[in-house]
Amino acid sequence: MAGTAFPDDLRAAQSRLHRATSELAALLRALPWSVEPAPGWPGTRHPYTGEVTGGRAPSPGWTRDQQDAVERLRSECTDLSVRITTHPFWSTVEAGRRVPTRTELKQVTKPAPAPALDITEAA
Repeated sequence: MAGTAFPDDLRAAQSRLHRATSELAALLRALPWSVEPAPGWPGTRHPYTGEVTGGRAPSPGWTRDQQDAVERLRSECTDLSVRITTHPFWSTVEAGRRVPTRTELKQVTKPAPAPALDITEAA
């Protein structure tokens, strides 16, 4: 990486975008599989092993608060993406260097991974 001097507001927007997309992904993983209440369906039993694969439990749907939270985070991600891509800084970067410079911005603002827990010491 070349060590580009990114404007503070651009770095802050990219950092927040990293956090917002992470928050949205975590929220979506925790929500029921269907926005609206929906019946589930049984899986298929394998004729030789008896293993059941596929199928879904019924979904209670999302609450209004859950729908609002998803909409708020999606809207924030969209707004941040627009703010980042239309930032005046990009007009100062040579056209052929914009993609690598954009990648550099993503890398320098990427949050550090959470430290791994040593579960042997906890026991």
